[in-house]
Amino acid sequence: MNGHSDSDVPLSECACCHSAAGGPHTHSPMSGRRVGFCLSDKKRRKIGLDAFADICAGHGVEVVEIDLSKPLGPQGPFNVIVHKLSDVIVEAEHDSQSQQLLANFQSYVSANPSTVILDPLPAMSQLLDRFVSYRIMTKLHNSLQDWHICSPPYLEIHSASDLSSLQQALMTQGLSFPLICKTRVAHGARSHEMSVIFSAASLAVVQPPCVLQSFVNHGAVLHKVFVVGDRHFCVERPSLKNFPSGPSDRETIFFNSHQVSKPESSSDLTALDEQMPCLPPPSSEAVAALVRELRVLLGMTLFGVDIIINIHTHTLTVIDINIFPGYEGVPQFFPSLLGHIESVLAKQASAGPQPTAQTTGGPSATSTGLSDASATEQGLLSSAS
Repeated sequence: MNGHSDSDVPLSECACCHSAAGGPHTHSPMSGRRVGFCLSDKKRRKIGLDAFADICAGHGVEVVEIDLSKPLGPQGPFNVIVHKLSDVIVEAEHDSQSQQLLANFQSYVSANPSTVILDPLPAMSQLLDRFVSYRIMTKLHNSLQDWHICSPPYLEIHSASDLSSLQQALMTQGLSFPLICKTRVAHGARSHEMSVIFSAASLAVVQPPCVLQSFVNHGAVLHKVFVVGDRHFCVERPSLKNFPSGPSDRETIFFNSHQVSKPESSSDLTALDEQMPCLPPPSSEAVAALVRELRVLLGMTLFGVDIIINIHTHTLTVIDINIFPGYEGVPQFFPSLLGHIESVLAKQASAGPQPTAQTTGGPSATSTGLSDASATEQGLLSSAS
């Protein structure tokens, strides 16, 4: 594979990997392969699937847009299926039609074990639940401590609780104001609705199930790491400005993370109130170590990581993990995705026939929804830090 792997991507540049360009390849090793894409209309447009299909055609690869409402068998066969079934998985919790669509997909996967799935449904589903993904983030403390990588203290709130018990839990787990409040479900429009809470008196706005996370001042700069197989790319985005540490009488701030951290975002919430020197970019070696570790923990190869740099300690701090992100600002996404598909198929061919459906490797969750995770949790508050 041409270009840089994740071990040597210079993070000071924006999406700096060099990749093989598209174009006709008469003798491409991918000739005759069929890649199915199972995406929402919005996601298809966002990643520019038509343009990717043109690049694939130049390599002899056929891209097929899968229609889940129809039997998958006649639409196949597929060497690889790339999907983002987040909507379907979340809706399947309460919608019988979505349950059937999901069952159709899973039936095809079970009946066609040679088809590579990017990414496996159980692995992807864990990132739909912030309770689960934040527990994964806390594991980074030990495995990556030599790289000074951490995640902020957080608290899981499962159901309604009186203010006094919540305050006690916050103190026990070492959270400090201000706090970021996020919904438990990490997908859909509501998942981007967040709030910054500045005092115990304002905790009444908390609506379970959700997570509370200590806010870390980071100079209003968010670093989004986009992972495609063994490559990753880092781009800078605007983020929330610094706030004074400790409780204050400031009113709760409600915001939409998409509106704050998009490339074109312009908001008073991202304008620093004070002059401060530019923070150093994340260490490329540390980010590479983080990506390698998360690939193993997640069992995934198409995901994003949101990281910030603590203005006081310069610690690389992981604040969220995202399923199959938009890869905005990554012009190398298409050749990187095609290269990754080629790589997993080559690995499959060298491994020989497999008895079960192919995945991208690594451990994965056993649940395809949110209900299994919630069923194992009891009590008003369950916490981790």
